[in-house]
Amino acid sequence: MLRVLAVDDEKPALEELLYLLRSDARIRSAEGATDATEALRRISRALDAGPDGDDGIDVVFLDIHMAGLTGLDVARLLAGFARPPLIVFVTAHEGFAVQAFDLKAVDYVLKPVRRERLAEAVRRVRDVVVSAREARYPDPVGHPAVPAHIPNTAPAAAQNDLPGPAAGAEQIPVELGGVTRFVPIDDIAYVEAQGDYARLHTKDGSHLVRIPLSTLEERWASRGFVRIHRSHLVALARIDELRLDAGATTVRVGAAELAVSRRHARQLRDLLMRHARG
Repeated sequence: MLRVLAVDDEKPALEELLYLLRSDARIRSAEGATDATEALRRISRALDAGPDGDDGIDVVFLDIHMAGLTGLDVARLLAGFARPPLIVFVTAHEGFAVQAFDLKAVDYVLKPVRRERLAEAVRRVRDVVVSAREARYPDPVGHPAVPAHIPNTAPAAAQNDLPGPAAGAEQIPVELGGVTRFVPIDDIAYVEAQGDYARLHTKDGSHLVRIPLSTLEERWASRGFVRIHRSHLVALARIDELRLDAGATTVRVGAAELAVSRRHARQLRDLLMRHARG
């Protein structure tokens, strides 16, 4: 169960947020702070106690516009810690989403907060926390015997039993500083879910678009994109390696190493092994 700190300098908004959080069965504890200074003091105490300590904090639900330090300032400060808590921004302003996800926020919830939208944010946080705990304490139950390192040696054209890229250089529009760019879909190596947004990763950088990952999964299935995790969609032809280490499965896509959920691991291993055999 999750340990939560909610931060908002407007007391009615904080009380409503705490009420909704405490009514969620996945929340073990939810405490509030009305300014950034108090929040940082509590977070520092939690970090000193360690991730499994009684004062631990798994996630901070953080307002952006506050007197003194803003929520973005707090997030930047937390980024300097070795194991900071996760962050969910809760704000009335849409315009900070790009900055929020650049600061590794798990979600970005708009006010007024709806119960079902907050429940979705809690689910996303829980998924990240569970994955982190599984990485620290791997499942001792063994998996079917497979090589620990499977290179994806099959060229994209040889992957005949998978939907390949469609003919033509289809593109997706992305906004950057008020300018619309068109990114070829074939240039995208993987996509990362960031709340109601998705971050497209190419060799030249990344781009944030306001499209849910589930929508891109459906649209791009025919172009060879496969879901490997609740948070990641990958172009199969861009997977360089698949690794199995202490029960955890990951793939390497260029310089990035991405976790593969247990739900998707067996299917992905079977696909890559089949292609590796040629």
